[in-house]
Parts: sequence; structure tokens; C-alpha cells
Amino acid sequence: DADASSHGCPFCRLPGRGREHDEQALIVHRGTNVFVILNAFPYNPGHLMVVPFRHTDDYVGLTDAELQEMALLSRRAVRVLRRTVGAHAFNLGMNLGGVAGAGIADHVHQHVVPRWGGDTNFMPVIGQTRVLPELLAETYARLAPAFASA
Repeated sequence: DADASSHGCPFCRLPGRGREHDEQALIVHRGTNVFVILNAFPYNPGHLMVVPFRHTDDYVGLTDAELQEMALLSRRAVRVLRRTVGAHAFNLGMNLGGVAGAGIADHVHQHVVPRWGGDTNFMPVIGQTRVLPELLAETYARLAPAFASA
């Protein structure tokens, strides 16, 4: 039951709080069927996720409109991140299901991760932590206006 399972889902709860809470929720852009949100536990600064508003874990069951908007907003995210954070490259992808490594397995989402030459270091391996050179609020302040003008 999508209604019951979506109740605790952050991808349903956060946009449901309304546009006035977008900055706190880290939502940088709202489309018609899909929104773009900063990952609260980013792999790199600017790590975004493109998420349908509709709660579903079934990629195959996404509507054509949802799929098209996810693709277009993923492309827009790459464009925005190139301009705002100067990324050299990107990882785009989905982990569909818990076995595949999805942290939130019951709501489909696409990751857009900016990458730079030499952006990996020993901290994730040895210290099981990541060092980010920028606070999420600072990243949000750069990306939200860039989405508005992209």
C-alpha cells in the first residue's frame, strides 16, 4: 500500500511540507512530477538526487512523464553543477532496491554526483567518514538560484 509506506518516507514527507520549507528540506527545485534535492549525506559537495513526487519503488512503473522529467532534470542538474561547483565529471545512477545498495529503497531516485580529479582520499576507507569542504546550507544557497535560472 503506497499510502501506508509513504508515510515515513523522507522523499514524500519533505516536499509535502510545502515550498516555504524547501530550504530547510534542501529541495533546490520542484518540477511538475519530480523534484531535485541535495543529499543530506553526500558523497561529494553538490550531490543531488532527482526524485518523483509519487511514492514508488518500481522504476519500470514510472510514467513516461516522470521518466522524461527525471532525465531532463538530471541533465539540468549536470548543467547547474558544472556552472556552480566546477565539477570535472559526474556519476549518475540509481540503486534499485535494498540489495542493490539503496538507502531509501521504497522510493525511486536518481543520484547526480559531481566529481573532481583526485576527489577520493583515505578518509572514507580508514576513518569510515567523508570530509566535505562546504556545509549543505552553503551548497543550497549556490544551487537553488542556479536551478531557477537554468
